[in-house]
Parts: sequence; C-alpha cells; structure tokens
Amino acid sequence: MWKIGLLLLFWVLLTSGELQQEETEPERRSQPPSGKLDFGYVPQGVYQTLAYYEPGVIGILFHMVHAFLYVVQPNPFPEDLIIKVAKDKFGAVQSEYQKPENIVLTLQAIYYETGFMVCAVLGLLFMVLLPLAGLFFCLCRCCDNCGGEMHQRQRKNADCQRGLLTTLLFATSLVITAGVLCAYAANQNLSSQLKGMRRLVSSNLRDLQSFTNETPTQIDYLIAQYATAKNKVISDLDNVGPLLGGKIHEELGKDVCPAMDGALNMAGAMRETKEALENVSMSLEVLQEATGKLHFNLSLVRFSLNRTLSDPGCSDEDSDATTAQLCRSIRSSLAQLHVSANFTRLPDVNNQLESVNQLLKTDLSNIIQKGYSSFNDTPGIVSDQMRNVVEGARGMLDIIGTNISSFSKVFPVHSTMANFTNFISHTHSKIEDSYPEIDQMDFYRWICCIGLCCMVVLILAFNFLAILCGTIGYDKHASPTTRGCVSNTGGTLLMAGVGFSFLFSWILMGVVTATFLVGGNVEKLVCEPFHTKQLFKVLDTPHLVNPEWRNFIPGYMYNDSDLDLTVESLYSNCKENRGIYSAMRLDKVFNVTTFLNSSLYTKEVGKMFNDVKIDLRVIVLLESEGKQNLIGFSETGVDRINYAAYLEEVNKGVTQVDLLSYANELEAQTDLMPKGPLQTSLKGHANSLRQIHSQQVIPMEQAMKYVRARSMLNQSIRLLERTASDLPNKVTDILATIEAAQYLISQNATQVVNQETEKYKQTIVGYFRQYIEWVRTSLTMEVAACKPFSNIVDTVEIVACSFLVDSLNTFWFGLGCCALFLLPSIILSVKLAKFYRRMDTEDVYDDAIGNWN
Repeated sequence: MWKIGLLLLFWVLLTSGELQQEETEPERRSQPPSGKLDFGYVPQGVYQTLAYYEPGVIGILFHMVHAFLYVVQPNPFPEDLIIKVAKDKFGAVQSEYQKPENIVLTLQAIYYETGFMVCAVLGLLFMVLLPLAGLFFCLCRCCDNCGGEMHQRQRKNADCQRGLLTTLLFATSLVITAGVLCAYAANQNLSSQLKGMRRLVSSNLRDLQSFTNETPTQIDYLIAQYATAKNKVISDLDNVGPLLGGKIHEELGKDVCPAMDGALNMAGAMRETKEALENVSMSLEVLQEATGKLHFNLSLVRFSLNRTLSDPGCSDEDSDATTAQLCRSIRSSLAQLHVSANFTRLPDVNNQLESVNQLLKTDLSNIIQKGYSSFNDTPGIVSDQMRNVVEGARGMLDIIGTNISSFSKVFPVHSTMANFTNFISHTHSKIEDSYPEIDQMDFYRWICCIGLCCMVVLILAFNFLAILCGTIGYDKHASPTTRGCVSNTGGTLLMAGVGFSFLFSWILMGVVTATFLVGGNVEKLVCEPFHTKQLFKVLDTPHLVNPEWRNFIPGYMYNDSDLDLTVESLYSNCKENRGIYSAMRLDKVFNVTTFLNSSLYTKEVGKMFNDVKIDLRVIVLLESEGKQNLIGFSETGVDRINYAAYLEEVNKGVTQVDLLSYANELEAQTDLMPKGPLQTSLKGHANSLRQIHSQQVIPMEQAMKYVRARSMLNQSIRLLERTASDLPNKVTDILATIEAAQYLISQNATQVVNQETEKYKQTIVGYFRQYIEWVRTSLTMEVAACKPFSNIVDTVEIVACSFLVDSLNTFWFGLGCCALFLLPSIILSVKLAKFYRRMDTEDVYDDAIGNWN
C-alpha cells in the first residue's frame, strides 16, 4: 500500500514539472540575456514538526551510559562485517560455517562483540553463582558456621570495626540508592516520552496532510505562471517595431547617420555661404562708397598742394633757400596722401551669390529630412513586414497555453491527492486506535520496572533501617549478650536484607544482562551509525539487498537500479527541504514531454523567425535632386574667390599716413616760411586735411556703420574661406558616403537584419527558458518539499534511540549498578550484624573474673 501511494504521489508531482526538463544542448549554450521575469513565490506550506530532542537533565545519565558503552565496545562500526553478513543473509554462515571465509566472518563478529560477550558472561556467572553462594551460605549458617554461631569475640578495636563497617555499608547503600534512582528516572522518562511521542506522530501526520494539500496548489501555481511568460512575449511581439526595427535602425544608423549628418551639414553650409556672400556684398558696398569719397578728397588736396608748391616762391632761384628746401620736402611727402584700404579695386561676389541663390531654390534640408524620415521609419517597416510572423507566434502561444492548461487535467491530481489524504487519515486513525494498547503495554512495563526497583528499595530499606536501629540502640557499656532490643532489631534487619539480596540479585542481573545485550547493541549498531551516517553507507552498498540491484531504492521503486538515488542522498535532500522531484530523481524516471515538449515549441518559434525577410529597399536616403544640389554647390565658384586680397584690404588702415599728424607737420613746416600767399595757402591745405580727417577718417575708424561693415566683411570672408576649402572633394566624399549607406540598406542589410532578428528571437525564446528554468528550480527547491519524510525518519530515530534505547540503557545501567553493589552490601551486612545482634555467649577473660570475685 505504501509503495502504491508513493508511486502515485511521485507521478503527480512529476507531471507538473517534467514538461520543462528536456531541452537541447545547443539551445542551452545560446541563451541570450533577456528581461528578467518575476514569477513570484511558490505558495509554501508550514511544517510544524521540529524533529529535535533535548533530553534535559537526564541527558547527563545518557552521556554516562554512552561513555560506558564506549569502554565496553571501543571498536569502530563494523561496516564491512555487516555488509558481508547482510549479503549472505545469514544462511551461508549457519550452513557452511566450516568455510574459511565464514570462519573469518564469525571471528570478526566475535571480536567486535568481545566487550558485550565478556559482560554477558560475567552477568551469567553472577546469576548462577550468587544464588548458589546464597544457598551454601544459608546451609553453612544453619551449622553455626559462616557467622551463624551467636558468639562474638571481644576485641579492643571492636568499636572502630563497627564504625568502619557501618560507614562502608552506608556508602554502599548510597551508591545502590543512586543506581535505583537512575533506573527509576529512566523508567519514568520512557513513560513520559512515550506520551510525548503522540505529539510528534500527530505533528508528522499533519505535515503530511499539509504536504498533500499544498502540492496541488503549488502545481496549479506553476502552470498559472505560464501567463507571465506569455504576456511578456505578447508585449514584445506587439512592440516588434521598436524592439526589432529599433535595433536594426540602431545598427544601420552607425553608417547611415554620419552620412546624412554630413549632407545636412553641407546644406547648412550652403545657407551660411549665402548669408556670408550677402554680408560680403553689403559690407563691400559700404566700404567702397566711403573709400571712394575719401580717395576723391585726398586727390583734390594732393592736386591743390602740388599746384601750390608750383608757386614761384618755391621754385624761384632767388627765393629763400629754406623755403625752397621746405617745398621740396612737402612735395616729396605728397605720395603719402592716399587711402590705404582701397576696397574699390576688390572684385564683387555677385556671380557666386546668384549661383548659391539659384541652388537654394531647392530645399536641400527638406530633401535630407525626407531621407531621415524614411530611415527612421525602419521600425514601422519591420512591424508591417513582421505582421504575419507575429500572428503566427501568437497562435503558437495560444496552442502552448491550451496544452499547459489541458495538461493538468490529463492526470487526476486533486483526486489522487484526496486519496492520499484519506490514506493518511486512515493511518492516523489506526495509530490513534493503537494508543490504548501501547499505553497498556507501557503500563505493564512500568509496573515490572517499578517491581524491580522495589526489590532494590526493599533491600535498601532493610539496610538503612538496620543502620538507624544499630546506631540508635548502640550502648558502649553493654556486652554482646546484653545488647538492647533496638540494636538487635538492626542486626536482624541486616540479615533480612542479606536474604533478600540473595533472592533478588540474580533476577536483577538477569534483567540487566538481557537489556544490556539488546540496548547496547542497538545503540552501537543502529543509533550511533545513524548519527554518523555510516548506517546510510551500509544501506547504500551496491547489490546489498538484491545481487542484481546496484541501488535498491530505484531498483525496488522504478526497476532501474543504476539510477543514482541512494538512501543518504534522499534523506539529505529531504533534510534540506528540497522538492521531492529532485530528491527522488523523478526527472530520470518519468518523461511527459510528449504532452508538452517545450523545446519543440521553441524550435517552431525559431523557424518562424528564420523565415523572416525584411526588405529595406523602400528607404531612400537622398534623392537625385539633392545630389545634384550638392554637386551644384561645389560648382558655384566660391572656391575661386581671392580671399587673400579681401583679408589684405580688411587688415589695412584707412589712410597710408595719419592725416592729423601730416597736417600738423605741414603747418609746422609752413611756419618756417616767410609770411606771404604761399604760407597762407599751405596752411589752408593743412586745415583741409584736418577737416578730412575729422569728417571722413575718424567716422570710418570709429563709426558703428563702418566698423560693423569691416568686421562683417572679415568674418564672412574667413567663413567663406573655410567653407570653400577643398569644397569639391568634401561634396564628393559626402555623396560617396551616402551612396555607401544606401547600398548597405538596399543590398547588404541582410546580415544586420539576420543578426538582430536572431537576437530578438532568442529574447522571445529566453522568456520560455526563464519559465522552464524557474519551474525546474521550483520543482527542485520548493514544490512538494519533502521535509516531512525526513522528519518521519528523524522522529523514528528520536522515538527508537532517544526515547526507548537511551532510557532502556539508562535503566539497566542503574539497575546493574545496584546488582553489583549488592555483593559488598551482603558482605558488609553479615559482618556488621555481629555488632548489632544480641549474642548467646561472649568471651570471658581471667582478669575480669578475678575482679568480679
């Protein structure tokens, strides 16, 4: 019945989790990083059993017994011996004992049991010899021997002997009292712990009930969490454009965006070139106008000065030598009266400006933005072309969901668990019904143990009462024949105690020997090896139970003894509260992938994505009109402007000489001339120069109109120079880059598309793998945690070893102590009785007779 129940339970647990177990190795190796799914926590039952026992104060006695057993049996656990005996099943040892190997086996067993055998022999000798000794002692005393003669010799140290014997007997009685108390405590502990056993049994059965109740809920939760993976997959399928198309756009954008940015920058350069040319044209016009007026006025002043210097006063030979010299000096400086920056001789940029304006009639930026828009629509293109694949994947998800939902209905999980629950309830009822019988048997056992303790207590009562009476009735002046009634009663009680000691001691020793052999061997061969797990090694020995079974659990349960499932591994896994799915290695026994093979469905999904063909040839980065516009910009002649001449004129001053300084110097030279019409005329020219300087030169140097014009001309020329630098090659490079990007999109994007599609596919499949891995982990660690089964084993160990065996061993340990110390008690009681009892005769000394006479 147990085997059928366990098989049903294991089958139910397996059917909930095996569907995710089988996966191909290549898929495992290629798991991509994907979004982490949160499946929540599997509902867990609360197990109440605490399979731990703390004996309390009586544990000290248990440790003493264990220490004594170690002294009796210090040999290590005979693992090899037990394995050999178990394999032979004891038959060969009995029928073919004469074989050498069996003789060796027997000798090994005898060697291991040497300590127990010696103690058992001593116990048997005690049981046989002590009653015989009591019989002969009685016969001997009947013949007035062995202390039977009611005569005591007088000795000088009689009081000392009496006190010593009393002390020794009292000490011996105390030891016996401790032994009987130890036996009584063990007896009471066993009875009380057996009552506590009900709590452990009920707790274990409640845990099994919780196990059966929670397992279907956990299975349903595992199945329900498929919706988490499914919803995430649906979400990614709905967003295939941003997710897959966005990745394709991102990868292609590494080549496309720089090319388009270059074209867009060139469009901006065209607009900047237009503005710069317009600025050059306006600035040049302003500066040419001002320069022209200044040039005209300076020409008039220069002409007038030249005509004045032609005056006879300057050229006449009879004129003053100083005046002539000054005239020559002034005439030689007239060449300085010219404008410095002559903008009138600079060529205009009207042709270039007209060409650029003609190009700008075509909106190159708009054309480029159309290319951007076309490229940025990659997610939409992908979404449109993936519509059929997405719908197919949705259908596959629905099929998987339907299979998972129907899978839980294939096997009657709840009904099976209900049957198992009924089985547990029935077992609990049978155990409850057996409690009265157990209590009755324990009561009989308790009565027997109390009876044995009462035997010892009776002897102790005689001893203590005898010591009390002997001590109270002692009269140091009384002779042996005149001792009082109380003292005599003490001696009589001592002899009664001796008699009962002879009667009971062999019974006590018989019980001690029997319980010692049973309890001691169980402790050394079962309990200690269980704690050290050596017992598991014996049980897990290959071919131990059946010569054809390597491991007997899978051989018995599944008919597959090669399965790596041992008693120790099963117990350890359940002890760690792992799932029974992993503890029982159900993944290697049952295979339900025919109902829902997760790997097969991931392959189908993979095939859907493998058939994806995304065509990006509809994307046009730059139309031919835009290309022609760029080519036309390189042919506007901007690169043929003489920028050096412009910059040279911009950097020059307004005039070649400072007119104010020149006028002052001219006036100073004039003052050296004699007064006359020449001097007056020259001073008039100096004033004219000052007027030109103040009215024309200073405004050209300081007025905002002219300063802005010069600055704008300077900046625009420099901007044009930078733009025009290697302009044809720049345009050629931009067009070549755009052509390469367009070729990549139209002809060579398959690799990028396939690469990103594979990543997207692995992401989708990764959600299934996460669900599978989560189910596997949950089945291993959380679902149907088999802690109750290890608790049952631990409970059996606690009841058998801690409750029964330890109490039994402590009982015989205390009772054996009592039986052993009855020997010195008998001897001391017989000797001390002489000092308590009233004698019939006593020694008479001559000196005493003479004194009496």
